[in-house]
Amino acid sequence: MYNKVTPEILEELAAVVGSEYVLYDIETLHLHSEDETEDLNFPPEVVVKPATAEEISAIFKIANEHKVPVTPRGGGTGLSGGALAVHGGICLSMARFNKIIEIDEKNFQAIVQPGVITQVFQEEVEKLGLFYPPDPASRGSCHLGGNLAECSGGPRAVKYGVTKDYVLGLEAVLPTGEIINTGGRVLKNVTGYNLTQLIVGSEGTLAVITKINFRLIPLPRFKKVILAAFGTLEDATDAVAKIFQKGITPSAIEFMERAAVKAAEERQNKKFPNSEAEAQLFIEVDGNYPEQLDRDIELIAEVVEEFNPLDMVLAEDEQKVQDVWSLRRGIGEAVKSISPYKEEDTVVPRANMTKLIRGVKEISAKYGITTICYGHSGDGNIHVNILKDKLDEKSWEENLDTAIREIFELTVSLDGMISGEHGIGYSQKAYLPIAISEAELELMRKIKGVFDPNNILNPGKIF
Repeated sequence: MYNKVTPEILEELAAVVGSEYVLYDIETLHLHSEDETEDLNFPPEVVVKPATAEEISAIFKIANEHKVPVTPRGGGTGLSGGALAVHGGICLSMARFNKIIEIDEKNFQAIVQPGVITQVFQEEVEKLGLFYPPDPASRGSCHLGGNLAECSGGPRAVKYGVTKDYVLGLEAVLPTGEIINTGGRVLKNVTGYNLTQLIVGSEGTLAVITKINFRLIPLPRFKKVILAAFGTLEDATDAVAKIFQKGITPSAIEFMERAAVKAAEERQNKKFPNSEAEAQLFIEVDGNYPEQLDRDIELIAEVVEEFNPLDMVLAEDEQKVQDVWSLRRGIGEAVKSISPYKEEDTVVPRANMTKLIRGVKEISAKYGITTICYGHSGDGNIHVNILKDKLDEKSWEENLDTAIREIFELTVSLDGMISGEHGIGYSQKAYLPIAISEAELELMRKIKGVFDPNNILNPGKIF
């Protein structure tokens, strides 16, 4: 279906971006052949690093003419293989799109290029008393463009929403080469179809984002954290819904089972409170009035007491809050270091979370597979890490797919979806029909065809 990148095509690309930004040495191709998704490896034939929307437009015109696939890539921190060149061709690196163009303090907005690292952007706006809440675990290395592609969330989504809630407009390049501007700099806009929100979350399959107009909010001045330990998984997850029923919306509620905490301890070589407890909840509240936070903490503690807590630890000063966050942020990397694994990104209404985790444990026991669960319990988004651990290779290969399918079927039966924030990408596309009807899939395929008639942009993803 696709053609190879020839020396002639390399010359055409060099004429657009300069020969120093057309790279095809073994080291560069290897670096761009992987992301953070398990053991996938798909080297591109060439890595091209444009610096303007016009250069990307020209690259797309070359790709369409020669029927060569183009795979956009940001920080390489994805968890579904969405930025891997599964058909070879051109890897379109967005590394040079790394400027914060404007921070508009009067209107609480910012214009940013997609190659800016999320944490860098957050820290720059915080210097001005502003806040960009989306908070993925990889914020120290992931790019904003990738956050938009996957509509990233993170722990603070429970109170503040996900990436799409902060995107007012985009500059983007269509696969056919046209440069478009969607949305704008206004907070209300029903001027035609909402192309901005169609592109956000489309996993780099509809367009390449080259400029983002973000909405910002005031930075909360104070934070407090409770780390609550429980004797059972059910007590921990049941407590979550009750907290919201009390009228409190924490800025984060994170669930961690014992094995996840122990993995983080070993990886970070430090001790965390109550690490022998079967499960823990990390609960953060934030705001501008300490007395209100004190009241929220009191109410949360009252709720937790109803669910047989083993202990509650309060972190008030900044250093203690950061210490507890370091535990949570380190869990993903720690769990994945144990053995070969598959990470699933299930999400259900939070009142169904207990049934989901209980069901996951029953399925994993049936197949002799180890599972470690943790994640954003405030919005029902539980990361299920399926580990080979001590299982023999034959049983792992024979049972893994069946176990994953059963976990996803359980998730959908609980009114959930198979991905909350990691995306479908390459690794999950075989499971998409479990959650999405054929009519919906066909509509999505038609939308893809309108944007990308030659199917050159990030092919092999989602469908």
